[in-house]
Amino acid sequence: MLALALSRLGDGDYLGVLAYVPDNPDVLAPLAEIADPLSSRLGRPVCVELGPRYLHSTGQLHKGGPNSGVFVVVIGQDEADAPVPGEEWMLSELNRAQAIGDLLTLAERGRRVVGVVLPDASAGAVAGFAGALARAGGL
Repeated sequence: MLALALSRLGDGDYLGVLAYVPDNPDVLAPLAEIADPLSSRLGRPVCVELGPRYLHSTGQLHKGGPNSGVFVVVIGQDEADAPVPGEEWMLSELNRAQAIGDLLTLAERGRRVVGVVLPDASAGAVAGFAGALARAGGL
């Protein structure tokens, strides 16, 4: 699936890895470490963005700008959780809904997108995904 997504990159395109995982350097390190080597190997820019915070900035470009991105939405199950005051649902449910909503919106707008659901949002799970992405990209 990842290799197929990468094969859809064309001239002038970029790869957007949209990661809904904790904002933790240990968790994000494997993605950061493969971005430049993968970019060099593919001959295309690789952007690693942390969700949901990118939604109000580059997320607007992904959905409304030129169709020049190939996106991998990475959804990790939050290990920590908190109630949302006044609501019946938890913060992890909101985060997951935002990730799925972005994935669906990208698809509805004809963007080249694939979703990857991790078993959890641990450093090990993200490192496993980063390794799979690196192999799919020929690293």
